[in-house]
Amino acid sequence: MALINYITQVQLDFGALALLAQELDRAGIRKPLLVTDAGVRAAGLLDRALAAIGNRPHAIFDATPSNPTERAVRAAADVYVAEKCDGLVAIGGGSSIDLAKGVAIAATHPGPLATYATIEGGSAKISERVAPLIAVPTTAGTGSEVARGAIVIVDDGRKLGFHSWHLVPKTALCDPELTIGLPPLLTAATGMDAIAHCMETFMAPAVNPPADGIALDGLERAWHHIERATADGNDREARFNMMSASMQGALAFQKGLGCVHSLSHSLGGANPKLHHGTLNAMFLPAVVRFNASAPQVVKERRLERMAHAMGLHGAEHGGHAGESVARAIVDLNRRLGLPSGLAAMGVDRAMYERIIDGALADHTHKTNPRLATRDDYARMLDDSM
Repeated sequence: MALINYITQVQLDFGALALLAQELDRAGIRKPLLVTDAGVRAAGLLDRALAAIGNRPHAIFDATPSNPTERAVRAAADVYVAEKCDGLVAIGGGSSIDLAKGVAIAATHPGPLATYATIEGGSAKISERVAPLIAVPTTAGTGSEVARGAIVIVDDGRKLGFHSWHLVPKTALCDPELTIGLPPLLTAATGMDAIAHCMETFMAPAVNPPADGIALDGLERAWHHIERATADGNDREARFNMMSASMQGALAFQKGLGCVHSLSHSLGGANPKLHHGTLNAMFLPAVVRFNASAPQVVKERRLERMAHAMGLHGAEHGGHAGESVARAIVDLNRRLGLPSGLAAMGVDRAMYERIIDGALADHTHKTNPRLATRDDYARMLDDSM
């Protein structure tokens, strides 16, 4: 039986941030904790959110790390409890939104955060007691503003997923205005994150035709606008389409992800300084090649349909779409100025065993359309170097 959920309220347009006070009222949040990071605050985006909520009582946590950690979740939850907050507003990229989801659990549920991790059987322990959350993305990549999951590095160093429909933000305020002027490399890396989400969810084997359509449309939007958004941060049409693609990739998350994310979650846990979206861009070509022979991918012409959305004329016919799509991703990474591979990011073969151990244990490992072995992962790492 296919379970299809769509999902939460989304406000998508320039100026959507102005609806923040209205959405706080709708969610019944009287005193929010605003969760953000130092960069968002320095860019003046936190001030714009504060102006949007007016004189409403609030508290602020602006120390979100680039990869959210359980330690930071505890620190923010302490502020939430001490200030007697009754809800959360996350303003930032996926790190701030995921951290806020961690706080939504930690401030309302007992015990260590890892208790509630998906691979620890913790999803069922996340209850309706979670703190309500409104998400305001300032990058176009993770789509966490409409997703039921969060990724947090727990105290033992593992980068774990936390998933529950209770964690879905009550509202996503997707305002492309907040991404205007985002630096080129961050635009490129977060944009490739969105492309990876659209591709992996489309290749995932779960039956969900609406998610497939949303993912393909998101891929087409992102593929045709990411270079424009990277080259000209003020291109409003490109910024709108990248914001939409980011949100669409995450709307399709319920199908599952795959080996791109099992590898990037694992490597990101081993070295938290590595950017998640950049890692996804590095792994995506190798995983596309690996998935090209998966029976369902072949039968349903998944790669040919992606090639069509990407405008790879000719690749949508015949049996070579996997290689065509993989090469196109490598070429796009190069044009965007992203690293040439994992080696350029400081990764070496000495890290393989730890990366593979983490990938095999990751919650996205089993939702890839073709189950990977240790040797398969090693070959994907080699292909991504």
